[in-house]
Amino acid sequence: MPTPSHRYRDIERTAEYLQPEKCLPPPVDNSMDKVWFIKDGCGIACAIVTWFLVFYAEFVVIFVMLLPSKDLVYSTINGIIFNILAFLALASHLRAMITDPGAVPKGNATKEFIESLQLKPGQVVYKCPKCCSIKPDRAHHCSVCKRCIRKMDHHCPWVNNCVGESNQKFFVLFTMYIALISLHALIMVGFHFLYCFEEDWTSEYICTKGVSGYTKLM
Repeated sequence: MPTPSHRYRDIERTAEYLQPEKCLPPPVDNSMDKVWFIKDGCGIACAIVTWFLVFYAEFVVIFVMLLPSKDLVYSTINGIIFNILAFLALASHLRAMITDPGAVPKGNATKEFIESLQLKPGQVVYKCPKCCSIKPDRAHHCSVCKRCIRKMDHHCPWVNNCVGESNQKFFVLFTMYIALISLHALIMVGFHFLYCFEEDWTSEYICTKGVSGYTKLM
């Protein structure tokens, strides 16, 4: 026996219950509609924090680990590698944030659009009751973007955007570059620790145990 929610979903998916007369025509496209940016306070704050953390990592790697190093070749090579990865990470983050993730035109569930689909008898279509649009397969409505997104994976506050059909590659690249700079920084921290540990044992003090305790000799 189907539950009430299942029955409602079946009704929503049936063409004769689309009720196109309740949908307003989609808005006319203009130049402002081509700029995709989600005005969500939490998402904007998370995006700013993401950029701040990358720049903070840049500061620590350059001014704490590389510049104090006496090996110029080591500092130069690792500085170039880290800066390139950080630039690619921020560029991918920006593209993931300002790229339309695959939003379905809002309000396209009109009588004229449904007739243009030339539906066959018994053919099932999806309608979103929130944004009044005909949803393609694997499209889901995002309550933050207030749009249906094609092949929506999730809404990521760290990029202040949905991850969907059109910007998924930028999101994957962003996570990959962040993983690479994290791994690179971790390896440099390991070398930095070993270098400092070796310096402490070879150039500072040698401890020998005397009768009255430990004596420090240069």
